[in-house]
Amino acid sequence: MKITPAVKHMMTVLSVSLKRFPLTILFSTAVAVMLIMITELQPSIDTNLTETLYRITMILALGIPLSLCLKLFWERKDNGKLSALIGLYSAGCLVLLLYYFFLLNTLEMVSITRYIGVSLALYLSFLFIPYFPRREQFEMYVIKLGTGFCITVIYSAVLYLGLAAILFTIDQLLGIQIAGRAYYYVMLFVAFLFAPAYFLADIPQSDEQLEQKNYLKLLRVLLLYIVMPLLTAYTAILYIYFAKIIVVSEWPVGLVSHLVLWYGVIVTLVLFLITPIKDENKWATGFSVWMPRIILPVLVMMFISMGIRINAYGVTENRYYVIILGLWVFGIMLYYILTKKRNNIIIPVTLAVIALIAVFGPLSSYSISTLSQNNRLEATLLRNDMLQEGKIQAAAGDIPEKDKTEISRILDYFNDNHNLADVKYFPDNFGIDDIDKVFGFSYVPYTHPAEHSAERFYYFTTEEPERAIDIQGYDYMFGSMFLYAENSTDSTGDTIAVDYDDQSSIVKVYGQGILLYEKALNSFVGELFDKHQPSTEGESIPAEEMTLIEENEQVKVKFIFMHIMGNEDVTTGDLKLERAEFYLLVKIK
Repeated sequence: MKITPAVKHMMTVLSVSLKRFPLTILFSTAVAVMLIMITELQPSIDTNLTETLYRITMILALGIPLSLCLKLFWERKDNGKLSALIGLYSAGCLVLLLYYFFLLNTLEMVSITRYIGVSLALYLSFLFIPYFPRREQFEMYVIKLGTGFCITVIYSAVLYLGLAAILFTIDQLLGIQIAGRAYYYVMLFVAFLFAPAYFLADIPQSDEQLEQKNYLKLLRVLLLYIVMPLLTAYTAILYIYFAKIIVVSEWPVGLVSHLVLWYGVIVTLVLFLITPIKDENKWATGFSVWMPRIILPVLVMMFISMGIRINAYGVTENRYYVIILGLWVFGIMLYYILTKKRNNIIIPVTLAVIALIAVFGPLSSYSISTLSQNNRLEATLLRNDMLQEGKIQAAAGDIPEKDKTEISRILDYFNDNHNLADVKYFPDNFGIDDIDKVFGFSYVPYTHPAEHSAERFYYFTTEEPERAIDIQGYDYMFGSMFLYAENSTDSTGDTIAVDYDDQSSIVKVYGQGILLYEKALNSFVGELFDKHQPSTEGESIPAEEMTLIEENEQVKVKFIFMHIMGNEDVTTGDLKLERAEFYLLVKIK
């Protein structure tokens, strides 16, 4: 049986990749092995060992971009010696070992975000190392890598689906039981063995020339006729929105900053990708010239929005990342405006530098954020005369609730993201439980913003609803499901009719057109509320307490409630009944 040309090509591709990037493939394979090992050992291993295994896996994963960078750097030398490559690989392994012991000794916010920053910097370096500092057709090189990555993803997805289908067929048709984790292991094989090997095989050699005629027609159509028009429309919407903000004098905060930020990042990417064709297409030329200018005012509005947030709550890591990435986009746009001959390699180079600055040194997100939060704490303490000669003094009297909450949130920030030892003026071995001793007031627990809403949902349900309704002693029975109909009235011809207004929660019983009985159900709900004080998760009430019996000279009525739900105005205590499910029994006297 002959091996098909497609299989031969595949084997050739994998062989080329293994010969050129053996250490990278080794790291990638080791990641898959570690993930399989962790899966097989759980849940029999303890938490500490699990964390150690994950840390080892992360270091192996970090070796993938590091080994790529080292090999591409070595290939830049025309007569690179094998001994030099071995030396680079040895130094790289030593760096990974040191990183494991000193920078990834625990899995917490700082170590994880730093790991992400370093990984990003290495992958960006992988892009620009062969073309740094200046070399023609860098954009075509990146486009080729991006195209290869997309093709690899498609091939990998098809391969995984095919292998998964084979396992499923064996399990269902042949009766051979296939464990669920087998599908996961197949995914690891495809993602960490096949995909890297296939992608790396297509990386251009250092002396390979990339011509502009190889620019993909599909990418050209996607950018010129889909992405760029959408970005133009999005820009118009942002300008309209910010014009509205100026008119109403209410500066935007929150989500809008992220929407503007990622819009700016996408614009930067598009400007990078259209560089090879911007001189041959008027639409691309206009977009390349005007978009950097148009986007600057939008970015300024974003900075104002973030400034309001920072002024109120200080700098945190997340706000730092938004600001620094926004400054990077702003700087790139200025570069595009001021420079006639653009060198786009500046985009990945500067982004890699910023990624490292954000996680290392005195300008890192951690240093700036802890400094900002310490300054907030100091300002609050000084405002309440709680800081004397560099030491915290317990409050002499009751301080504003807002300041208690602010101090508590600052302590939460340090406790969750760093260490309470990083807080200025704190005594040694301070803990959250010691806040009342040090500050003179109790810790204010965090509540979700939704819990500060003016309304609080309540819900009652019958503990054991009656399966059969006893109507003995009554003449008629009505169900609330019919009373919620459009005409909100249920009747038995001209004899008796029941009307329920779900806005006022009032039930009215009529006999031959004459009002016989009227009841506002809110009063009954109020009695239940005072007795049981339900939570938002609901309260189960005995059936007898969910029953209301009343009578007058004309009728006797009996309400049998199954469910009652509504909202309480927490500021006034008023109750609003949104919906009630009940049966109404009526006896005419």
